[in-house]
Formats: sequence, structure tokens, C-alpha cells
Amino acid sequence: MFTSQLLGALLLLAGVAYMAWAAISRGKMSDSATNPDDAGKRTLEPRHRGLGFLGWSANWPGLLMAGLGTLLLLLSSIF
Repeated sequence: MFTSQLLGALLLLAGVAYMAWAAISRGKMSDSATNPDDAGKRTLEPRHRGLGFLGWSANWPGLLMAGLGTLLLLLSSIF
């Protein structure tokens, strides 16, 4: 029982870490070229990134690991 809880927790954490890594590694977060006219508008937010990093294609392994980990944790707490 303890091993299934440990495995579930590890899978859950690995899934979340994988999804965070996939979102971060998609590209740079800010433009490297700076324009002196935009001095008041400089932020670290991307201009044209969109929500593509939240899609199924980039995150399915992380979602699968997190889902299996959650299922193992729930099943081990029930039985």
C-alpha cells in the first residue's frame, strides 16, 4: 500500500514537472530586441505566444503521468 502511494505521488509530481518544463522550453518569454520608444511598455510578457503551450499535443505525457498518479493515490486511499 505504501509503495502505491509513493509511486502515485512520484507520478503526480513528475507529470506536473513535465508540463512545467514543456511550457518553459517552448521559447523565450520576452523579445531580445528593445525599442527606445517603448520604454514604458517593456514587460516580460510575450507579444504573440498565445495559449498553444496548454494544448494536448505538448502536454499529453505529463497529463497521463499526473492522471495515473492521481488514480493510484485515490485507489490506495480507498482500499
